[in-house]
Order: sequence, then structure tokens, then C-alpha cells
Amino acid sequence: MLTLIDLFAAQGFALACSTAIVAYATHQSHLYWSAGLTLTLKVGLLPWLLLRMIRKLDVRWDVERLINIPTTMLIGIVLVVFSFNLAFPIAKLANTVTRATLGIAMASVMLSFLMMITRRKAIPQVIGFLSMENGLLFAATSATYGMPMVVELGIALDVLVGVLILGVFFFQIREQFDSLDLKHLEKLKESEWNE
Repeated sequence: MLTLIDLFAAQGFALACSTAIVAYATHQSHLYWSAGLTLTLKVGLLPWLLLRMIRKLDVRWDVERLINIPTTMLIGIVLVVFSFNLAFPIAKLANTVTRATLGIAMASVMLSFLMMITRRKAIPQVIGFLSMENGLLFAATSATYGMPMVVELGIALDVLVGVLILGVFFFQIREQFDSLDLKHLEKLKESEWNE
């Protein structure tokens, strides 16, 4: 799990750098604010909150997957190829300098979605969700030269509040079931249906 958080922070750093490069290339000053906000939230604050949550919950390992590693890697390769083939006709229509990055953004979203599906623990699923949001932000900044700052601030606030709410949710799951494995929630759902 610690490696996942480090990779999420590295992805946030790459996103901040790409936003700053687009801001420099297009001379749009609002993208510098977006890069700074991304650096602060996705490289600093969110990984710190996730690390703090993992330490409080005393969860360090994520070894339970729904699909084995070779199958997951093959599915990931297929999703990357699918993403680039899907983005190619759209990128040809775009007139921006960074139109070739749309395939990378779509692949990032698809791989994050795959991570959410194939992990059993709640924390890797949250990291997958946050990585998916990074992919969407990368697509917005590279393909369209960014969103208005009000929209970016709203999204950043929503993500931050969502992580805080999920932190409370994790503590409740851990307290009730003494584990963060989602199979316990499935058992709870099955018992409600039986009653």
C-alpha cells in the first residue's frame, strides 16, 4: 500500500509538471495556478492523509486481488491498446499541440478503473479512484489547455472532502469488521437480503 501511495504521488507530480509545461507552451497563466494546486494537493496533502490513515489503521500490505497478476497485466495491456485506438480518431480532429496525449490520459483512466475492480481492499480502490481523477485532469489540461479555475477548485475540493469522508468510512469498517476487506461488506449485503 505504501508503494501505491508513492506511485500516486509520482503520478500527481507528473501531472503538475505536464500542466506547467502546457502553461508555458500556451502562455495561459491560469494553468500555473492549476499546476501549483495539483502539486500541493496530489503530491503533498492527499498522500499525507492516506499515509496517516494507513498508519492509524495499521494496514501495510495489499496482497488480496480478485484476479491473478499475469491476467491483470494482460487485461491492462489490452486496455492500453484499446485506449490508444479509441483516442486516435479523436486526437486527429483536435488542433491542440498536445493532442497525442489523449491516448495516455484514456489509458490512465482505464488502468485506474482496472485497479479499482481487481483489488479487494478499500484503500487501493480509493487510490484507483484518485488516479482516475488524475487521468481525467490530464486529459483536460493537455487536450483542451485546461478548465476554468473555478471548475478545478471545485473538483479539488470535492476530491479532498471525498477522501476525508472515505477516511471516516474506513475507520467504521475497521471497527465493525476488524478488516478492510470488502468481502465482509458482501456478507453483510447477503445477510440483509436473506432477512
